[in-house]
Amino acid sequence: MNHWYYFVDLFAKVRTTLVEWLQSVDLPSSLIIFIDSIIGIILILLFVFPLVMLFIWMERRFIARFQLRPGPNRCGPLGLFQPVADAIKILVKELIMPAKGDSLVHWIAPVIMFFAALMIFAVFPIGKGSMGVFADLNIGILYVIAIGSLGVIGIFMAGWASNNKYSLIGAMRGVAQLISYEVPMVLAIVGVVLIVGSLQMSEIVGKQTVPFILLQPLGFLIYFIGAITELNRSPMDMIEADSEIVAGYFTEYSGMKFAMFYLAEYINTLAIAIIVTTLFLSGWKGPFLPVWFWFVFKVLAVFLFLLWMRATLIRLRIDQVMAFSWKFLLPMALINVFITAGEVLVWDTWMSGWTSFPWPFIFVNFAIAAVLIIVWAKVFFKLGGGRVEVGRLRARNSQGYGADSQAPVS
Repeated sequence: MNHWYYFVDLFAKVRTTLVEWLQSVDLPSSLIIFIDSIIGIILILLFVFPLVMLFIWMERRFIARFQLRPGPNRCGPLGLFQPVADAIKILVKELIMPAKGDSLVHWIAPVIMFFAALMIFAVFPIGKGSMGVFADLNIGILYVIAIGSLGVIGIFMAGWASNNKYSLIGAMRGVAQLISYEVPMVLAIVGVVLIVGSLQMSEIVGKQTVPFILLQPLGFLIYFIGAITELNRSPMDMIEADSEIVAGYFTEYSGMKFAMFYLAEYINTLAIAIIVTTLFLSGWKGPFLPVWFWFVFKVLAVFLFLLWMRATLIRLRIDQVMAFSWKFLLPMALINVFITAGEVLVWDTWMSGWTSFPWPFIFVNFAIAAVLIIVWAKVFFKLGGGRVEVGRLRARNSQGYGADSQAPVS
């Protein structure tokens, strides 16, 4: 029974055991904190990199199935060692530097992207209590937002330092796209914070008697769409649209520098899956089975949904992507914040007998989300949707060859 109790919450129990052993040998408190930090970093890396390798294999394997082809099946059973083979291949490739590029900035950009992606894992609650999270900050979700925004700097540095017009266009697209979608994403998180009354990640998980995806369906949808855009995943992968700008901001990267961008993209994907799990899917909570099992299961489910969308939806135009953020997601996110604030006020004033957020609001919020999406979709298209007008030429008149540039505007 004791072994099962230890196994159920493995991350927290391992860390607790190590800290108790350090305290038993009478080490100075500052040294214990330092060693605990090193242990936490090692545990995070042991958690992140195996999952990232699994993500890479899953993406290649599942996308292949969607496209009716076998996918990687040579390196190891079911191609499981394919990520290792890819890593070896990339490590031995030559590092190429553009002749007229900025070499220092060109080197720093992937480092910023890689370490910013890793830093975000410090506040994710993987297990119960304070030992289930490496740094249980009382501003945890604010830390996630701040560190997540650092990737924009790395993208712009990469595009600028390459001295390549395709790279620079991809970088500028990336900056515009990420900043545009960061606003509705943060507003979607505000709905969760209003319900919980705390920015602490462990507190957000602890207050979820029901998953917040049921209480905040509109907030979840807004955050998830924004997350797809920030991850540069289909159908929002305009930063590296190969039919237009080759490979975007990392066109001029190769070898280990390209590998750092590649790893950062998958680490960010893992981070977004964990954020969605923590904010909307009640984190590590689940019946009967170990805490870590439910956590990893939900993270993998979110990732598989991302793969499904990538394999199904076609790429949008950059004007459609930008218009969708400012004309659709932003107004919807603002409306969601006001609705959630009103419900919290009703809960505090007239429903004080409920110790947690009242579950009857589930039906109200789903109805409101459905009505808002239908109504605002019509408003969105009346506002022009994703179309861009240049003079008297509309985007709908410019599709395909032989378009009449003098066509009347209806």
